[in-house]
Amino acid sequence: MTLREQIITIADTYAEFSGIGRKRMSTIVFNRGAKLDDIVDGGDLATSTFERALQWFSDNWPNGVAWPDVGPLPRPERTKEAA
Repeated sequence: MTLREQIITIADTYAEFSGIGRKRMSTIVFNRGAKLDDIVDGGDLATSTFERALQWFSDNWPNGVAWPDVGPLPRPERTKEAA
């Protein structure tokens, strides 16, 4: 699974369990409603943007929802502010 596929899987899982759509999820995380769809369509994102998004998801992950199995990429530890 590519890093792009991993962030999409994580985002879609979060959105599904939170009851929001992909565009809204994209706006919350990337401040751009079309970014996740751009990634699905082959677009790219900077490493720092990927890491920030991954940390956001980890910090805000819904309680009781399993982190998706996205391969060798581990879930980041929650930041102290989020804990």
